Amino acid sequence: MSIWNELSGIDYRHAYVETGDFKTRALQAGPEDGEHVVFLHGTTGHLEAFVRNIPAHAERYRCHSIDMLGHGYTGKPDRPAEIPLYVEHLMAYLDAVGAERAHLVGESLGGWVGSWAASEHPDRVASLQLLCMGGTKINPAIMERLKTSTSDAALKDDIAFTRERLRLLWAHWDEELGEELTQIRYDIYHHPDFQRNLHNLLALQEPEARERNLLRPDRMGRIKAPTLVVWGNKNPLGDVPEAEAIAAAIPGARLEVFNECGHWPQHEKADLYNPLSLEFLAASSAT
Repeated sequence: MSIWNELSGIDYRHAYVETGDFKTRALQAGPEDGEHVVFLHGTTGHLEAFVRNIPAHAERYRCHSIDMLGHGYTGKPDRPAEIPLYVEHLMAYLDAVGAERAHLVGESLGGWVGSWAASEHPDRVASLQLLCMGGTKINPAIMERLKTSTSDAALKDDIAFTRERLRLLWAHWDEELGEELTQIRYDIYHHPDFQRNLHNLLALQEPEARERNLLRPDRMGRIKAPTLVVWGNKNPLGDVPEAEAIAAAIPGARLEVFNECGHWPQHEKADLYNPLSLEFLAASSAT
């Protein structure tokens, strides 16, 4: 079975969208007149992180899973990738596809970007889903783990390093789909442009850069969009009290914790996540 079989029942488009100076790779599906939902992946991730979610959402919503700036096969500026730069790129993508407002679904780094966007551009964000979001803490041990595991996966030829980088995201490894995702990520990581840009993508794992980009309680307190926080109780990059603190900092936020789940709840627990997300989106659309 291929991860692309997940999309076999829907009409979708693999596109490159002009966003300023760079092209953005996107997977687009769903009715063109539907409300926009944009899916944002984690650090050094790519749009395939959401292939288990697009079909369910595309029945009603205009879905966009994108490679964020510098990631996957999207353009790569030669400067450190910090949160305002990601937000600028996200806004350029929304403009390019004619989305005045969008629901944002962000996993890890994607949640960090989505939260920042919601605090800076409240008129553009209809709702916010934060899946094992990062960016509220400085944890040197986790930051070093991400730097080392990602650098090994990208700069060493042995695909085992890429597999171990992906295993970090799962509580329980899915052998079949995990192996295909490993091959996809290996190919992305070993593209020369990606390798040249890697130090920029890892900029937020440096304490000084992370400090000036932190999602502090005052910024989260400015978020007006309806917000759903989703967490895995076996998330290796942040424990449940971190999720509770995020939900407490964002006015009216709702927290859901999945058992036996790691850092990729939308993928590892798609059967739980998809109906929860759709119920949340419907409620958010009605407000």
